[in-house]
Order: sequence, then C-alpha cells, then structure tokens
Amino acid sequence: MADHGHSATDIPEMDYPAHEDTYRGFIHFAEVGTVACLAIVAALAVGGTKHAWGTALVGTLLTLVGTGVGIASTSIAWKAPAVPFILMLLALVLL
Repeated sequence: MADHGHSATDIPEMDYPAHEDTYRGFIHFAEVGTVACLAIVAALAVGGTKHAWGTALVGTLLTLVGTGVGIASTSIAWKAPAVPFILMLLALVLL
C-alpha cells in the first residue's frame, strides 16, 4: 500500500464535543427546514386550489420570517414555521 508518511500514533483523536454540537445543529436545521418546506407547500396548495394567491403570499412571507426565528432560536425551533403551516392548512380547509 502507499505510504502516506504518518503512523497510527500521529492521528489526532476525534473532538467529540465539537462533533456533537455539529450534529445537534444539523438536526435543528433539518427540523426547521422540514416544517418550513411543508408550510410553503401548503401555501402553494392554497394558491393553486383555492386561487387565493394573496393568502398564499402572506403565508409564504410568514413562513420565511418563522424560519428565520426558528433557526435563530433553539428553544422555539420548528414551532415557529409550524404557525404559518397550520394557518395555511386552515385556509386550505376554510376557503
């Protein structure tokens, strides 16, 4: 095999706290992003099926704001974009 110029004793140990922080951040972003995508799809459904594009635009803007708040705050997280998602589902049913 090719010699890469270092032995097994030269390999640094893994930084587990940094790894766990990165994983926690990835999970946080994935949760917020998933709910935000669902809210955008619900807003598009309101616009496409009910022809209420103004309501869909408001829902999309609320989703963008909620996503920013959810990413910035770990305590609120996915709940911030869930609010416009629920509002768009209600608009889809009631309009």
